[in-house]
Amino acid sequence: MKKLLALAGAAASLALTLTACGSGGDSASGTTKITFGYIGDFNGTSLLAVADKQGLWKKAGLDVDTKVFTDGPTQIQALGAGSLNYGYIGPGAVWLPASGKAKIIAIDTLGGADRVIAQPGITSMADLKGKKIGVPAGTSGDMILGLALKKAGMTDKDVDIVPMDAATIVTAFDTGKIDAAGIYYPTIDTIKQKVPNLVELAQDSDFEQDFGFPTAFVSQTNADKATTTKVDQVLREAMDYRAAHTSEAIADTAAMLKQTVAAVTADASHDKLLTSAQLDTMTQNGTVDTWLTSLENYFVGAGKITKATDPKTFYLGDQFVAAGK
Repeated sequence: MKKLLALAGAAASLALTLTACGSGGDSASGTTKITFGYIGDFNGTSLLAVADKQGLWKKAGLDVDTKVFTDGPTQIQALGAGSLNYGYIGPGAVWLPASGKAKIIAIDTLGGADRVIAQPGITSMADLKGKKIGVPAGTSGDMILGLALKKAGMTDKDVDIVPMDAATIVTAFDTGKIDAAGIYYPTIDTIKQKVPNLVELAQDSDFEQDFGFPTAFVSQTNADKATTTKVDQVLREAMDYRAAHTSEAIADTAAMLKQTVAAVTADASHDKLLTSAQLDTMTQNGTVDTWLTSLENYFVGAGKITKATDPKTFYLGDQFVAAGK
């Protein structure tokens, strides 16, 4: 009987421990533990770097384990598998929350880093007919390529698209195994070190009037509302610090990424920073919904989703605004 009671006590203790340490659960100290994904560039890292340096996570009662990824779709897979609580995506991955795979909890920046690049000697999208183009599938590199092909009166059937990750694209472009790529800065800076006279055939600014190209933070579809509110509060404070102290935010990001300040400064130059107040206004007046709807319509045409839905079903904008009150 004593052994049975001891075993029962141990089981109960284990259950309490698992409950306390589970994803999003509160530890004995009252701190909520979460995992947070990011991409190793200024957009994907800067708010997390600021939050860490300024002690914002601790202030909000959050214990954050950050994990680096190479793209947004992989993070959303991790969200679905339960190994990640929150993450970061570029505009090219918005089709995933739009199809119910995640929720957008906050907009980050307006991106401007995506390009279609080509080998020297290629001067137009028409020159790419029948050529090999490397692209990280489901990313903003994929999206800029699709937009550029459409603008040139072409489709993906006119070219040979080869899915590959960003690191593979660097090598493939350098060795001439691909003729072009749908890719983004700062990866392009790495490619330029090897092929300095590469050609840029298309960029975000060619289409920004219609699409905006918002980058965003995402959560699991069933994320705890109270925890998400805490995350929103941290992101809002970090946004405002980044906008007011951009040089410091760049330095914090460089330290987190173990990169030079000059490299991160160049990366940050491609994007438009927003304050929490600006995002509140853009959320409430429908601007963000317009961006997301435009992206959805593109993804319908690209075959990523079957139909566009109301952005309010996957963008938790009202909760983001409420977190600032």
